[in-house]
Amino acid sequence: MNIADAAKHTGLSSKTIRYYEQQQIIPPAKRGDNGYRQYDKEQLERLLFIKRARALGFSLSDSHELLLISQDSERTSAAVKQKAERHLHTVNQQIEQLQQMRDVLEGVVGQCLGDDQAHCPILDKLTQG
Repeated sequence: MNIADAAKHTGLSSKTIRYYEQQQIIPPAKRGDNGYRQYDKEQLERLLFIKRARALGFSLSDSHELLLISQDSERTSAAVKQKAERHLHTVNQQIEQLQQMRDVLEGVVGQCLGDDQAHCPILDKLTQG
């Protein structure tokens, strides 16, 4: 399967696939007689694995590490769980920060009249902190 077909199959861009190959997230694609990259089923499965891990917010590095763990026949679920728990903690922190941002924004947006006057509580908050 060429890179355009691999991109369609995985939902990743060709640029992303080439980047993952460059970063050694997936092994280099074989080249056809025409010089084009050719991806096999295993590479497509790896790309989909990375895409799913990234969709859960794992960094590319963590996604790659999880991929390597998934391919280790002697792996333990404890290693995977520990990595996922750390990530879940980070996600919960991000949610808390986003909720705080939302609360502040709701407050200043509610105070702003949104009329022709120059005074704006939104700008006041940004200026004064």
